[in-house]
Amino acid sequence: MPLPPKTKLTSAEQRQRREDRVACIRLRMAIGRYLEDRDITMPTAIGEALGMPAAEANGLLTRRQWREGDVAALQAVAARLGLAESPE
Repeated sequence: MPLPPKTKLTSAEQRQRREDRVACIRLRMAIGRYLEDRDITMPTAIGEALGMPAAEANGLLTRRQWREGDVAALQAVAARLGLAESPE
């Protein structure tokens, strides 16, 4: 059975994806810095600090592939940690 043809993203969707990717990178860096500054390096401790299971926290912080909802999840973690969002 042939695969359905891939739908191309519109330019607006591509732009939004790029903005999301940049936001994810910035948030991951800020969260990583916060954890490192407090010597929170063990997966279990990272999970506790982020308020989620260790495997989920690790995936969120190290994932390279774009996933819908990552920006919102990272923003929630940053808010939980008290990190101010940088103006864009």
